[in-house]
Amino acid sequence: MIRIRPLVIVTRTLPDVIETRMRELFDARLITEDRPMTKAELIEAVRVAEVLVPTVTDRLDSSVLAEAGPQLKLIANYGTGVDHIDVEAAHERGITVTNTPGVLTEDTADMTMALILAVSRRLVEGERLARSGDWAGWSPTGMLGHRIWGKRIGIVGMGRIGTAVARRARGFGLAVHYHNRNRVHPSLEQELEATYWDSLDQMLARMDVISTNCPHTPATYHLLSARRLKLLRRHAIVVNTSRGEVIDEAALTRMLRAGELAGAGLDVFEHEPAINPKLRDLPNVVLLPHMGSATIEGRVDMGEKVIVNIKTFVDGHRPPDRVLPSMI
Repeated sequence: MIRIRPLVIVTRTLPDVIETRMRELFDARLITEDRPMTKAELIEAVRVAEVLVPTVTDRLDSSVLAEAGPQLKLIANYGTGVDHIDVEAAHERGITVTNTPGVLTEDTADMTMALILAVSRRLVEGERLARSGDWAGWSPTGMLGHRIWGKRIGIVGMGRIGTAVARRARGFGLAVHYHNRNRVHPSLEQELEATYWDSLDQMLARMDVISTNCPHTPATYHLLSARRLKLLRRHAIVVNTSRGEVIDEAALTRMLRAGELAGAGLDVFEHEPAINPKLRDLPNVVLLPHMGSATIEGRVDMGEKVIVNIKTFVDGHRPPDRVLPSMI
């Protein structure tokens, strides 16, 4: 039975208002240096914590969870994705896992559209030119990008974020197409004027913009493989605000360097925080440091969801955002 004021170990620095509230409600142990915990530090944490609050930078695999003490009953993840947690191993050890779905939807969708515009209209290149002191003034052929109005966007993963991207895309005059594990409700398709493709290959071959908005699971690892990337048109751009592992990054880099794709906007990377140096050298690629959900409002909302999940669990009820192995 977990205590009313359980020992809660938080692995990263969270917004001050959230850390303060955690201290008020729980026996919360906060960190003093905001950096990812080492594997040894994670093992020490799971050995003593009753509740662990990790983030995407903490890899809680089966080898770490095997070291968990019997008092660890809840992993209240600060974030939506749980691909860094072996949920099945946790479940087998009687450890409940929760996440924070929904609160990052609008922020991530905003960033997706920002990347689509930035790549298509060469915003980063233009900003660098303006700062360089080398800009000679307006020219009819200077910094020409591409219009997105009237183009087709293919959304890979039509969950909360994919749907939010679709709504924004419609406002920018893009025709919405999507591939998803399950077809969405007809009323939503009608609202978005969205075209469903059960064949991802067929959709990819016909789109001007591809936006990946699906979680990273074993089934979606390299979903956009080298073979599938080859299906894209040369003028297509790829935007990824989901997880880096969804795209074969090495193949994407080769195609961008060879001019086989027009550009890419990447907020996540396959081996982050490492970024392929060959990607960094490309002018037609916009790179962001995993900041798609980085708003003050979003981070506070995430923390509040974590607190609700912990409090509900401590009170003896099923937390609202429980994640089961079958959901992965």
